Amino acid sequence: MPFSIALAGKGGTGKTTVAGLLIKYMIMKGKMPILAVDADSNSNLNEVLGVKVSDTLGNAREDMKKGNVPEGMTKDVFISMRLEEAIIESNNFDLIVMGQPEGSGCYCAANSLLAGFLERLTGNYPYIVMDNEAGMEHISRLTTRNVDVLLIVTDTSRRGIQAAERIHHLALELKIGVSRSCMIVNQAKNGFTEADLSLIAGKGPEFLGTIPEDNAVYEYDFKGRPTIEIPADNKAVKAAFEIFEKIV
Repeated sequence: MPFSIALAGKGGTGKTTVAGLLIKYMIMKGKMPILAVDADSNSNLNEVLGVKVSDTLGNAREDMKKGNVPEGMTKDVFISMRLEEAIIESNNFDLIVMGQPEGSGCYCAANSLLAGFLERLTGNYPYIVMDNEAGMEHISRLTTRNVDVLLIVTDTSRRGIQAAERIHHLALELKIGVSRSCMIVNQAKNGFTEADLSLIAGKGPEFLGTIPEDNAVYEYDFKGRPTIEIPADNKAVKAAFEIFEKIV
């Protein structure tokens, strides 16, 4: 079974950037190959990783739903072919993008086939990193389940921390098979104190530490440069790596 890490958190907390830094850390530590899964309907993990998306599983599901399967080809062969085509290969990781959520009508057959082929695909990788959409929808829909680490990312805002606590407790209530639920405070400002940390600790998820706010991360993102390329001696990257040592 692969070692899987799923990221969650409120929008705007830098969850996808953290996912990219995690993949960077794992590559540097030789923990690969990695299957990166972008399960956010507003997919942009590829931009963080510096690769282009040619197709998504959502497109394959739409085509099957609409009956756009070539004549003489069974639906399971079609989905298998499209799944293979949607895998974006890189040197140390592969990326697969889930794409847009379902439209109107029943997607049961397409989703069932996709789930089976995805399960088969993930068995080929020793490590999986899944970037989920913001909020708690992926938890309530059971998109995130049977993971070794649920890594909840928050900023220093009260709403972000409350969202992290709710995600943690919802994962417990739904019994989705999370072995370890952890929380990171990202974009921590200079005024963030030890007293603030003590308020966070004990709220539910295991508190792992903070990643400081850093201009380089902002500039890379603003200029469209892959944040996975930020030098390892950057203070935010170093802080992130120290946290990742505790979970991978």
